[in-house]
Parts: sequence; C-alpha cells; structure tokens
Amino acid sequence: MSDSIIIIPTFNEKENIKSIIVAIFALKKDFDILIVDDNSPDGTAEIVKDLMPSFSNNLFLLERSGKLGLGTAYITGFKYALDHGYEYIFEMDADFSHNPKDLEDLYEACNGKGNDMAIGSRYSSGVNVVNWPMGRVLLSYFASIYVQIVTGMPIKDATAGFVCYRRRVLESIDLAKIKFVGYAFQIEMKFKAWKKKFKFKEVSVIFTDREKGTSKMSGSIISEAVFGVIKMRLRGTK
Repeated sequence: MSDSIIIIPTFNEKENIKSIIVAIFALKKDFDILIVDDNSPDGTAEIVKDLMPSFSNNLFLLERSGKLGLGTAYITGFKYALDHGYEYIFEMDADFSHNPKDLEDLYEACNGKGNDMAIGSRYSSGVNVVNWPMGRVLLSYFASIYVQIVTGMPIKDATAGFVCYRRRVLESIDLAKIKFVGYAFQIEMKFKAWKKKFKFKEVSVIFTDREKGTSKMSGSIISEAVFGVIKMRLRGTK
C-alpha cells in the first residue's frame, strides 16, 4: 500500500481510462488509484475491472448509481482515502489534461516541502493552457481573478482540479457541509483549507485539453461557480 492515493472520477472515459492508469503506475513514485465511476454507459468501469487483477494491491473501483456530480464523487473518494489510512490524497482528471508526471511534483510539494495542499496551477506563472479556444482560456483566467477578488484567497488557480491534500486538511473539513457539486466544489475546498490557515503551494503545470472523449463542462456548472462564490464568501467557513 502506498502513502498516496489518486482519486479519478469518471463518466464515459473509456478512451482514456486504461492509458491514464498505466501512465500513473509507470511513475517512479508508487501511487494507489481509486476510480469513482458514475455508472458510465460506455463501459469505463468494466475496463477498470479488467485491469484490477494486474494491479490488485494498487487499483480500486467504487461504482455509483448514476451521474451524481464531480463534488460528490470526490467526497466519496476522500472518505474512502481517510478510512484506508492514506496520508496524501490527490484529485485528478482521467482525460490527460493533467499530466501524470506532475503528480510527483505535487507530492514533493507536500511530503518534501511541508505544505498541506499542493495545487497544480495553470496560472501561477502566466497562462499555461494548451488546445483551448481563446474564449475558454479568457473565461477561465478571469474567473480565477474574480474568485481571488471575491474571496480574498491568494490562489491564482482556485478552480484547478489537480490537487494534493494531506489527510489533516480533509480531516479538518466537514465534508457533509460542502455545498457545491460542480467546479465551484474546487473553489470551496480550497477556500475552507485557506480559512483554516493550512499551508499551500501552487505548482506550475501545463494544462492540455482532452484529445479523446467529451468534455463535461456545462452552463449550469459555470453558473454555479460564478454565483456560488459570492454565497460561499458570505457564509465564510460554515
């Protein structure tokens, strides 16, 4: 068993799931992987099951009844990780927008440099996004600035979904009270960790848009992030 587990939520990721799992297990650092699948009709979970005998001590699968939201998938994974004694708990997408090689840098930022949270940041050193339309780049970049202004958080990429948490961060947050299920979930988690004065580091990464499969971005997710930030700021850490 590794000291680290990577939580990867999936919904219709058959084109990517085997490749991302193999790429992670090829790293020098040993990581365990937990796939949280929301009943993907394309057979994503079956592909994971086929791989599990080859990685029997390091690859795990939780199957949920349907598409219940990104935030609840991560919370399900967080609870699993805490129950099973992991010290470092990662969030990561399945579609290679997050480079598996950067996992070791996030781990080092926490394990080696004493941070409680490491964020794979697109905006800590300029704009490091590949293959996005300019409109989406601008929307994401200015949304991050908006979040900084509204919340006061000194985090340049608050919507990032590539994160390493030490277990004490997740233990300190009442996961049952997390309000958001879309990308605002990422902001809310960072906001709560920052308000509790945990030490964090933004690690510069290059974000590459998916080449296979379909994006899960929607108007309702964006709306939740834009308007939810104000509600979150007014609630504080409640």
